[in-house]
Amino acid sequence: MSIDLLQLSKDLVAIQSVSHMSNAAACGHLTHVLAGAGFEIEELIYTDPAGVPKVNLVAKRGQGSGGLAFSSHIDTVPGQEEDWPAFAPLEKDGRLYGRGSCDMKGPLAATIVAAASVDRAALQKPVYILVSADEEVGCLGAKYIAENSVILKESRPDYGIVAEPTQLIPVYAHKGFSSLTITAQGKAAHTSTGLGVSANFKIARFLAEMADLADLFETDQSFMNHEFKPPTNGFNMTIDDGGCKTNVTAPRSTCQISYRPMPGARSEEVLDMVKAKAERHGLEFSGDYTDAFYMSPQAAIVQLAGRLSEGREPETAPYGTDGFYLKDLMELVVWGPGDIAVAHTVGESVAVAELEQAVRVYTEAIKQVCM
Repeated sequence: MSIDLLQLSKDLVAIQSVSHMSNAAACGHLTHVLAGAGFEIEELIYTDPAGVPKVNLVAKRGQGSGGLAFSSHIDTVPGQEEDWPAFAPLEKDGRLYGRGSCDMKGPLAATIVAAASVDRAALQKPVYILVSADEEVGCLGAKYIAENSVILKESRPDYGIVAEPTQLIPVYAHKGFSSLTITAQGKAAHTSTGLGVSANFKIARFLAEMADLADLFETDQSFMNHEFKPPTNGFNMTIDDGGCKTNVTAPRSTCQISYRPMPGARSEEVLDMVKAKAERHGLEFSGDYTDAFYMSPQAAIVQLAGRLSEGREPETAPYGTDGFYLKDLMELVVWGPGDIAVAHTVGESVAVAELEQAVRVYTEAIKQVCM
Protein backbone atom coordinates (compact mmCIF):
# COMPACT_ATOMS: atom_id res chain seq x y z
CA MET A 1 0.00 0.00 0.00
CA SER A 2 1.26 3.46 -0.92
CA ILE A 3 0.80 6.13 1.77
CA ASP A 4 1.50 9.80 1.05
CA LEU A 5 4.19 10.84 3.54
CA LEU A 6 3.51 14.55 3.52
CA GLN A 7 -0.27 14.18 3.68
CA LEU A 8 -0.09 11.77 6.62
CA SER A 9 2.26 14.14 8.44
CA LYS A 10 -0.10 17.07 7.83
CA ASP A 11 -3.12 15.05 8.92
CA LEU A 12 -1.45 14.16 12.21
CA VAL A 13 -0.30 17.72 12.92
CA ALA A 14 -3.84 18.96 12.32
CA ILE A 15 -5.30 16.56 14.92
CA GLN A 16 -4.51 18.08 18.31
CA SER A 17 -3.06 15.59 20.79
CA VAL A 18 -1.42 17.76 23.45
CA SER A 19 -0.47 15.60 26.43
CA HIS A 20 -3.28 16.85 28.69
CA MET A 21 -5.88 16.00 26.02
CA SER A 22 -7.27 12.69 24.84
CA ASN A 23 -5.34 11.34 21.85
CA ALA A 24 -8.20 9.14 20.68
CA ALA A 25 -8.85 11.07 17.45
CA ALA A 26 -5.21 10.89 16.34
CA CYS A 27 -4.97 7.19 17.15
CA GLY A 28 -8.28 6.56 15.42
CA HIS A 29 -6.84 8.06 12.23
CA LEU A 30 -3.69 5.98 12.60
CA THR A 31 -5.72 2.82 13.14
CA HIS A 32 -7.51 3.43 9.84
CA VAL A 33 -4.20 3.99 8.02
CA LEU A 34 -2.48 0.99 9.58
CA ALA A 35 -5.43 -1.34 8.98
CA GLY A 36 -5.47 -0.28 5.35
CA ALA A 37 -1.80 -1.26 5.10
CA GLY A 38 -2.45 -4.75 6.43
CA PHE A 39 -1.30 -4.38 10.02
CA GLU A 40 -2.66 -6.40 12.91
CA ILE A 41 -3.51 -3.74 15.51
CA GLU A 42 -3.54 -3.93 19.29
CA GLU A 43 -5.19 -1.01 21.11
CA LEU A 44 -4.03 -0.38 24.68
CA ILE A 45 -6.07 2.15 26.66
CA TYR A 46 -5.49 3.60 30.12
CA THR A 47 -6.69 6.59 32.10
CA ASP A 48 -4.03 9.16 32.94
CA PRO A 49 -3.63 10.71 36.43
CA ALA A 50 -6.02 13.53 35.46
CA GLY A 51 -8.74 11.07 34.44
CA VAL A 52 -8.24 11.49 30.68
CA PRO A 53 -8.43 8.32 28.56
CA LYS A 54 -5.29 7.66 26.51
CA VAL A 55 -4.76 5.30 23.59
CA ASN A 56 -1.59 3.42 22.65
CA LEU A 57 -1.18 1.32 19.52
CA VAL A 58 1.00 -1.68 18.74
CA ALA A 59 0.71 -2.73 15.11
CA LYS A 60 2.35 -5.75 13.48
CA ARG A 61 2.80 -6.54 9.78
CA GLY A 62 4.03 -9.99 8.85
CA GLN A 63 4.05 -13.36 10.55
CA GLY A 64 6.21 -14.95 13.20
CA SER A 65 8.43 -13.37 15.82
CA GLY A 66 11.55 -11.23 15.97
CA GLY A 67 11.93 -8.48 13.41
CA LEU A 68 12.11 -4.70 13.69
CA ALA A 69 9.93 -2.27 15.66
CA PHE A 70 9.56 1.49 15.18
CA SER A 71 8.51 3.50 18.22
CA SER A 72 7.04 7.03 18.22
CA HIS A 73 4.82 9.07 20.51
CA ILE A 74 1.66 10.82 19.37
CA ASP A 75 1.39 13.47 22.12
CA THR A 76 2.83 16.96 21.79
CA VAL A 77 3.59 19.89 24.03
CA PRO A 78 1.02 22.72 23.94
CA GLY A 79 0.73 25.14 21.08
CA GLN A 80 -2.71 26.74 21.13
CA GLU A 81 -1.71 29.57 23.46
CA GLU A 82 1.23 30.58 21.31
CA ASP A 83 1.12 33.32 18.69
CA TRP A 84 1.30 31.06 15.63
CA PRO A 85 -1.07 28.62 13.91
CA ALA A 86 0.41 25.61 15.68
CA PHE A 87 -2.15 23.09 14.46
CA ALA A 88 -2.56 24.39 10.90
CA PRO A 89 0.15 22.44 9.03
CA LEU A 90 1.99 24.52 6.46
CA GLU A 91 4.45 23.38 3.80
CA LYS A 92 6.77 26.22 2.84
CA ASP A 93 10.24 26.38 1.33
CA GLY A 94 10.77 22.66 1.67
CA ARG A 95 9.72 22.45 5.32
CA LEU A 96 6.60 21.30 7.12
CA TYR A 97 5.56 23.65 9.93
CA GLY A 98 3.27 22.85 12.85
CA ARG A 99 3.27 21.53 16.40
CA GLY A 100 4.58 17.97 16.30
CA SER A 101 5.92 18.19 12.76
CA CYS A 102 9.38 17.46 14.16
CA ASP A 103 8.58 15.98 17.58
CA MET A 104 7.35 13.63 16.40
CA LYS A 105 4.43 13.22 14.05
CA GLY A 106 6.56 13.69 10.94
CA PRO A 107 8.99 10.97 12.04
CA LEU A 108 6.05 8.73 12.99
CA ALA A 109 4.61 9.16 9.51
CA ALA A 110 7.99 8.22 8.02
CA THR A 111 8.07 4.95 9.97
CA ILE A 112 4.56 4.04 8.82
CA VAL A 113 5.28 4.85 5.17
CA ALA A 114 8.45 2.74 5.27
CA ALA A 115 6.78 -0.20 7.01
CA ALA A 116 3.80 -0.15 4.64
CA SER A 117 5.96 0.07 1.51
CA VAL A 118 7.72 -3.29 1.75
CA ASP A 119 6.24 -6.40 0.15
CA ARG A 120 4.40 -8.16 2.94
CA ALA A 121 4.82 -11.55 1.24
CA ALA A 122 8.59 -11.09 1.28
CA LEU A 123 8.80 -10.47 5.02
CA GLN A 124 10.61 -13.28 6.80
CA LYS A 125 10.18 -11.47 10.12
CA PRO A 126 7.52 -8.93 11.10
CA VAL A 127 7.76 -5.15 11.27
CA TYR A 128 5.99 -3.26 14.06
CA ILE A 129 4.73 0.26 14.68
CA LEU A 130 4.46 1.42 18.30
CA VAL A 131 2.50 4.61 19.03
CA SER A 132 2.58 5.84 22.61
CA ALA A 133 0.75 8.46 24.64
CA ASP A 134 2.18 10.81 27.27
CA GLU A 135 5.85 10.69 26.32
CA GLU A 136 6.13 14.41 27.00
CA VAL A 137 4.91 13.95 30.59
CA GLY A 138 6.90 10.95 31.76
CA CYS A 139 6.69 8.29 29.02
CA LEU A 140 3.56 6.85 30.62
CA GLY A 141 2.34 5.29 27.38
CA ALA A 142 5.58 3.45 26.66
CA LYS A 143 5.57 2.06 30.18
CA TYR A 144 2.00 0.84 29.66
CA ILE A 145 2.92 -0.72 26.30
CA ALA A 146 5.94 -2.49 27.78
CA GLU A 147 3.85 -3.93 30.61
CA ASN A 148 0.68 -4.84 28.72
CA SER A 149 1.25 -5.48 25.01
CA VAL A 150 0.38 -9.05 24.08
CA ILE A 151 1.88 -8.64 20.61
CA LEU A 152 5.26 -7.61 21.98
CA LYS A 153 5.30 -10.32 24.63
CA GLU A 154 4.44 -13.02 22.11
CA SER A 155 6.54 -11.79 19.18
CA ARG A 156 9.56 -10.18 20.92
CA PRO A 157 11.08 -7.94 18.23
CA ASP A 158 14.84 -8.37 17.81
CA TYR A 159 15.50 -4.68 17.28
CA GLY A 160 13.81 -1.33 17.71
CA ILE A 161 14.20 2.21 16.40
CA VAL A 162 12.91 5.12 18.48
CA ALA A 163 12.27 7.70 15.77
CA GLU A 164 12.87 10.83 17.91
CA PRO A 165 14.49 13.69 15.99
CA THR A 166 18.27 13.16 15.95
CA GLN A 167 19.00 14.56 12.45
CA LEU A 168 19.32 10.86 11.55
CA ILE A 169 22.43 10.52 13.71
CA PRO A 170 22.29 7.23 15.65
CA VAL A 171 21.95 7.79 19.41
CA TYR A 172 22.96 4.86 21.60
CA ALA A 173 22.34 6.41 25.02
CA HIS A 174 20.49 9.17 26.83
CA LYS A 175 20.19 10.29 30.42
CA GLY A 176 17.43 9.18 32.76
CA PHE A 177 15.35 11.33 35.07
CA SER A 178 14.82 11.37 38.81
CA SER A 179 12.31 13.59 40.63
CA LEU A 180 12.46 13.83 44.43
CA THR A 181 10.10 15.62 46.82
CA ILE A 182 11.17 16.60 50.33
CA THR A 183 8.60 18.20 52.65
CA ALA A 184 8.84 19.92 56.04
CA GLN A 185 5.72 20.32 58.15
CA GLY A 186 5.36 23.35 60.45
CA LYS A 187 2.56 25.18 62.21
CA ALA A 188 1.04 28.42 60.95
CA ALA A 189 0.66 31.30 63.40
CA HIS A 190 1.09 35.06 63.45
CA THR A 191 4.75 35.72 64.18
CA SER A 192 3.81 38.10 67.02
CA THR A 193 2.39 35.23 69.07
CA GLY A 194 5.43 32.99 69.23
CA LEU A 195 3.11 30.00 68.77
CA GLY A 196 4.12 29.02 65.23
CA VAL A 197 6.68 26.58 63.86
CA SER A 198 8.29 27.58 60.58
CA ALA A 199 8.60 24.76 58.08
CA ASN A 200 11.13 26.92 56.25
CA PHE A 201 13.52 26.85 59.22
CA LYS A 202 12.98 23.10 59.57
CA ILE A 203 14.06 22.53 55.96
CA ALA A 204 16.80 25.18 55.81
CA ARG A 205 19.70 23.01 57.01
CA PHE A 206 18.74 20.33 54.50
CA LEU A 207 18.76 22.93 51.72
CA ALA A 208 22.28 23.96 52.66
CA GLU A 209 23.38 20.35 52.34
CA MET A 210 21.79 20.19 48.89
CA ALA A 211 23.89 23.18 47.85
CA ASP A 212 26.98 21.26 48.98
CA LEU A 213 25.86 18.24 46.95
CA ALA A 214 25.38 20.42 43.88
CA ASP A 215 28.98 21.58 44.19
CA LEU A 216 30.14 17.99 44.64
CA PHE A 217 28.36 16.76 41.52
CA GLU A 218 29.88 19.57 39.46
CA THR A 219 33.45 18.75 40.54
CA ASP A 220 33.74 15.06 41.44
CA GLN A 221 34.48 13.03 38.31
CA SER A 222 32.99 9.89 39.84
CA PHE A 223 29.51 11.46 39.48
CA MET A 224 30.08 12.23 35.79
CA ASN A 225 30.01 10.36 32.48
CA HIS A 226 31.99 11.98 29.70
CA GLU A 227 30.09 10.09 27.02
CA PHE A 228 27.43 12.77 27.55
CA LYS A 229 27.44 16.51 26.91
CA PRO A 230 27.39 17.94 29.51
CA PRO A 231 28.89 15.08 31.54
CA THR A 232 27.14 16.19 34.75
CA ASN A 233 23.76 15.06 36.12
CA GLY A 234 21.91 18.40 36.03
CA PHE A 235 21.19 18.38 39.77
CA ASN A 236 18.56 21.08 40.38
CA MET A 237 16.35 22.30 43.21
CA THR A 238 13.21 24.41 43.61
CA ILE A 239 11.50 25.54 46.82
CA ASP A 240 7.85 26.33 47.60
CA ASP A 241 6.28 27.46 50.88
CA GLY A 242 2.93 28.30 49.29
CA GLY A 243 3.65 32.03 49.13
CA CYS A 244 3.57 32.36 52.89
CA LYS A 245 3.50 35.97 54.17
CA THR A 246 6.42 37.26 56.20
CA ASN A 247 4.29 37.76 59.34
CA VAL A 248 3.16 34.12 59.33
CA THR A 249 5.21 31.02 60.09
CA ALA A 250 5.15 28.71 57.09
CA PRO A 251 3.02 25.60 57.78
CA ARG A 252 4.57 23.62 54.94
CA SER A 253 7.72 23.91 52.86
CA THR A 254 8.47 21.68 49.89
CA CYS A 255 11.71 21.15 48.06
CA GLN A 256 11.69 19.56 44.61
CA ILE A 257 14.96 18.05 43.37
CA SER A 258 15.61 16.66 39.93
CA TYR A 259 18.63 15.13 38.29
CA ARG A 260 19.47 13.00 35.27
CA PRO A 261 20.94 9.56 35.97
CA MET A 262 23.77 8.29 33.78
CA PRO A 263 25.41 4.86 33.65
CA GLY A 264 28.60 4.57 35.67
CA ALA A 265 28.00 7.89 37.44
CA ARG A 266 26.86 6.77 40.91
CA SER A 267 23.34 7.91 40.03
CA GLU A 268 21.49 5.62 42.45
CA GLU A 269 23.82 6.80 45.20
CA VAL A 270 22.62 10.36 44.57
CA LEU A 271 19.06 9.32 45.41
CA ASP A 272 20.24 7.49 48.54
CA MET A 273 22.30 10.50 49.65
CA VAL A 274 19.37 12.90 49.34
CA LYS A 275 16.99 10.48 51.07
CA ALA A 276 19.39 9.90 53.98
CA LYS A 277 19.87 13.63 54.55
CA ALA A 278 16.10 14.25 54.42
CA GLU A 279 15.42 11.52 56.96
CA ARG A 280 18.19 12.73 59.27
CA HIS A 281 16.46 16.13 59.42
CA GLY A 282 13.06 14.54 60.07
CA LEU A 283 11.65 15.49 56.67
CA GLU A 284 9.19 13.61 54.48
CA PHE A 285 10.66 12.05 51.34
CA SER A 286 9.23 10.59 48.15
CA GLY A 287 10.78 10.08 44.75
CA ASP A 288 10.75 8.50 41.30
CA TYR A 289 13.84 7.16 39.58
CA THR A 290 14.05 6.36 35.88
CA ASP A 291 17.35 4.87 34.83
CA ALA A 292 19.27 5.99 31.77
CA PHE A 293 18.84 4.38 28.37
CA TYR A 294 22.12 2.83 27.33
CA MET A 295 22.91 0.50 24.46
CA SER A 296 26.46 -0.39 23.50
CA PRO A 297 27.63 1.67 20.50
CA GLN A 298 28.73 -1.68 19.09
CA ALA A 299 25.22 -3.14 19.27
CA ALA A 300 23.97 -4.51 15.96
CA ILE A 301 21.08 -2.05 15.57
CA VAL A 302 23.31 0.92 16.41
CA GLN A 303 25.86 -0.21 13.86
CA LEU A 304 23.16 -0.79 11.24
CA ALA A 305 21.83 2.73 11.76
CA GLY A 306 25.36 4.07 11.42
CA ARG A 307 25.93 2.28 8.12
CA LEU A 308 22.62 3.51 6.73
CA SER A 309 23.47 7.06 7.89
CA GLU A 310 26.53 7.25 5.67
CA GLY A 311 28.83 6.06 8.40
CA ARG A 312 27.89 8.64 11.05
CA GLU A 313 29.37 7.83 14.43
CA PRO A 314 26.79 7.08 17.13
CA GLU A 315 26.30 9.73 19.80
CA THR A 316 24.53 10.29 23.12
CA ALA A 317 21.66 12.69 23.88
CA PRO A 318 20.86 14.76 26.98
CA TYR A 319 17.07 14.38 26.65
CA GLY A 320 14.88 11.36 27.33
CA THR A 321 12.75 9.11 25.11
CA ASP A 322 10.43 6.12 25.35
CA GLY A 323 13.61 4.06 25.23
CA PHE A 324 13.47 4.25 29.05
CA TYR A 325 10.81 1.54 29.07
CA LEU A 326 11.40 -0.30 25.79
CA LYS A 327 15.09 -1.08 26.26
CA ASP A 328 14.39 -4.33 28.11
CA LEU A 329 12.17 -5.64 25.29
CA MET A 330 14.55 -5.29 22.36
CA GLU A 331 17.92 -3.92 21.24
CA LEU A 332 17.32 -0.21 20.57
CA VAL A 333 18.71 2.83 18.82
CA VAL A 334 17.26 6.37 18.86
CA TRP A 335 17.38 7.50 15.24
CA GLY A 336 15.02 9.88 13.52
CA PRO A 337 14.63 12.85 11.18
CA GLY A 338 14.41 16.43 12.41
CA ASP A 339 16.37 18.60 14.82
CA ILE A 340 15.54 18.47 18.54
CA ALA A 341 16.61 22.12 18.77
CA VAL A 342 13.40 23.21 17.01
CA ALA A 343 11.11 20.83 18.89
CA HIS A 344 8.73 22.54 21.36
CA THR A 345 9.43 25.95 19.78
CA VAL A 346 7.17 28.49 18.11
CA GLY A 347 7.44 27.69 14.42
CA GLU A 348 8.41 24.05 14.95
CA SER A 349 9.25 22.47 11.59
CA VAL A 350 11.04 19.65 9.82
CA ALA A 351 12.64 19.44 6.37
CA VAL A 352 10.46 17.40 4.03
CA ALA A 353 13.61 16.06 2.37
CA GLU A 354 14.77 14.70 5.72
CA LEU A 355 11.45 12.92 6.25
CA GLU A 356 11.84 11.40 2.79
CA GLN A 357 15.39 10.34 3.60
CA ALA A 358 14.10 8.70 6.77
CA VAL A 359 11.65 6.64 4.73
CA ARG A 360 14.51 5.44 2.54
CA VAL A 361 16.81 4.41 5.38
CA TYR A 362 13.99 2.90 7.42
CA THR A 363 12.90 0.86 4.41
CA GLU A 364 16.45 -0.41 3.96
CA ALA A 365 16.64 -1.27 7.66
CA ILE A 366 13.45 -3.32 7.33
CA LYS A 367 14.89 -5.15 4.34
CA GLN A 368 18.10 -6.00 6.16
CA VAL A 369 16.41 -7.16 9.37
CA CYS A 370 13.13 -8.65 8.16
CA MET A 371 13.62 -9.89 4.60
